Amino acid sequence: MKSCNTPCSAASGHVSRSVFTLDKNRSTYRIAIFFLLALALLANVPALRAQSTQKVVQGRVVASEGQPQASAIVYLKNGKTNDIKSFISTADGSYRFGQLSPDIDYEVWAEYQGKKSPTKTVSSFDSRKLMIYELKLGK
Repeated sequence: MKSCNTPCSAASGHVSRSVFTLDKNRSTYRIAIFFLLALALLANVPALRAQSTQKVVQGRVVASEGQPQASAIVYLKNGKTNDIKSFISTADGSYRFGQLSPDIDYEVWAEYQGKKSPTKTVSSFDSRKLMIYELKLGK
């Protein structure tokens, strides 16, 4: 088949270059759009994954009699680095640690005026994103 720049009929056995060029440009355009969309989606994946996989540890500190304990110090120990974060429980005894890595084990416990709660372990194998623990202070 021959190609020409002038309008041709199918019966003449010629193929118009303008039709071929238009189809080629349309395909190139579609491929470019596909790759741009894929790149935009992939660029956002790490941020979305980080937001959706972080853990939160929260709960209440209660005295040995069961009433909420305000002003208790709640400790969170990172099992990988041994770093310790602390939080002072609120008036209703609540505490919260957010933005925790799901790949690390943690330990959480509370202390108040010489009394200590048993240590709770937050396992990296537990897939829950929200971990709720009641920390009961010993007598």
